Amino acid sequence: EGVRQYPPLTEAWEKKYLANLELVAEERFPDPISRCGTPAGFPRLLALPDVYEFIVRPEQTWVITENGPNILRIYTDGRAHPSPEDRWLTFTGDSVGHWDGNVLEFLTINMVGEEKTILDRSGMSLSNEATVKTRMYLIEEGFLKAELEINDPLALTAPWSVIRHFQRMPEGT
Repeated sequence: EGVRQYPPLTEAWEKKYLANLELVAEERFPDPISRCGTPAGFPRLLALPDVYEFIVRPEQTWVITENGPNILRIYTDGRAHPSPEDRWLTFTGDSVGHWDGNVLEFLTINMVGEEKTILDRSGMSLSNEATVKTRMYLIEEGFLKAELEINDPLALTAPWSVIRHFQRMPEGT
């Protein structure tokens, strides 16, 4: 929570991030999800200390978090992303992918960025032009791994790799 990360930020985005870190240190940073009903968005929803539910069907997979209106829909029915004139920004964007054996691979575009969403409590944000390639798979029973490659022509000078791990809670917890 509020720990400095080191993504390959552009000069302008580094300046924004340092200003956000100062506000975090002063306990004055306005985290967007502190407003009731504001989704965490993607990819932040994978960084929440939350309960996750995965609904897996042949045509799509949903990732739902317990708190807030956070639903990531990943379409695996062979569709493409909408054409540019039919796109609009949403908190979780548009995710299209496929299964490669037991690995779910998908690309997410059209995510709300800028000051409306952040990646974590440190105030790290991306632009509206960010895209995220994700690979999700079980490492072993009860342990899920998500590998993300984040690209953003406005905020990043190079792709940024992020890894998230999830562990299933024991029964009765």
